[in-house]
Amino acid sequence: MSKLIKIYTDGSSIGNPGPGGYGIVMLSEDGEYKKEFSQGFKITTNNRMELLAVIVGLENLKLKNCNVKIYTDSKYVSDAVEKGWLFDWVKKDFKNKKNPDLWRRFLKIYKNHKVKFQWIKGHNNDFYNERCDFLANLAAKNSNLLEDKGYTLN
Repeated sequence: MSKLIKIYTDGSSIGNPGPGGYGIVMLSEDGEYKKEFSQGFKITTNNRMELLAVIVGLENLKLKNCNVKIYTDSKYVSDAVEKGWLFDWVKKDFKNKKNPDLWRRFLKIYKNHKVKFQWIKGHNNDFYNERCDFLANLAAKNSNLLEDKGYTLN
């Protein structure tokens, strides 16, 4: 049985749409491993950044078939997966749904692991959630912002 990997994520957008970013903190269950990631984008939405944070966190796992617990303050992301909405959206080929490019990218990596989501209230003094929020906002204010091509295509 593989060890549990904890991934804390947050996304932000200044203006929504506007400049945005994501922040990620990955931790091993035993505390031996800790890694942070963040990136900013010129124009995007908070929901895209929330979802992209989860995707990038999962894509940075070196091994397949990991036990992963994702902590997010995004109901959009956690409910879509945990309540099964996403799988209904897939059956309808994401008709009238936002962010199909990111959801498809999520599904490719999601199937490689055993993933559970834990929703946590944002801005509630959870140390790692606050850290992710800080990283996401800092990334959104960075001068080296990428283009969110998926947003510009929608």
